[in-house]
Amino acid sequence: MPNSTVTMQAIPQIPQIRAGDDLPTIILAALKSQTLQAGDILVVSSKIVSKTENRYVDLKEVIPSERAFEFATLTGKDPRIVELVLQNSQKVTRAVKGVLLVKHLLGFTSANAGIDASNTGIDSKDIVLLLPVDPDHSAHQLQHALEQKTGVSPLGIIISDTHGRPFRFGNIGFAIGIAGVPALIDQRGDYDLDGKELFATITPLADELAAAAGIISGQADEGQPVVLIRGVSWQNGQDAAMDLVRPPHMDLFD
Repeated sequence: MPNSTVTMQAIPQIPQIRAGDDLPTIILAALKSQTLQAGDILVVSSKIVSKTENRYVDLKEVIPSERAFEFATLTGKDPRIVELVLQNSQKVTRAVKGVLLVKHLLGFTSANAGIDASNTGIDSKDIVLLLPVDPDHSAHQLQHALEQKTGVSPLGIIISDTHGRPFRFGNIGFAIGIAGVPALIDQRGDYDLDGKELFATITPLADELAAAAGIISGQADEGQPVVLIRGVSWQNGQDAAMDLVRPPHMDLFD
């Protein structure tokens, strides 16, 4: 069934998240009197997931390799940051002044391997956050906990991060971890309004939802890292965020 009405709202008053915090309990407490419904989708910023999983790194403890110094000279970046980028990447895709684009260990391509020094919650310029080790696993853990605590099922979880895009200005939300929500909706074989068969239409549902949630969650000081989306038609599945990544033989830009 097509979606006719979809609503989005930030979960209010999510506190500053710390390492080891119980994220499901925090989300449910912030919901207060609002009750989750079957089919609801929560889009959760990867940053707060990284915080709960203690993915902090103190740059003062990072020793750059010779290769890190080479890329630091090429890009003008802090060699300690570059070292972390290399440790969390499969390969460097592009390195020029101000830009270090890599294929992350998780499979997607992003600038600086998603390593971020903003909104860490720690007052130190030497503290950065890495992405969760396994965002799909983190999403499934959150989904299971929320369903167990509320008795509501299915609930969809998307863990989002912001990436740039080829040929386009600006960063936009992407799904790097999913639970329940389909990664892709394959409409090949369906028909358009004129009865013509579709041969190439595949909709990246999880990415579309992550991008939509970004309108509310923002990327600066909004402080709204969890967005509730209601009204989307979806079927509970076992997709992974990696399903959104083109395999190398189909990637024209890698």
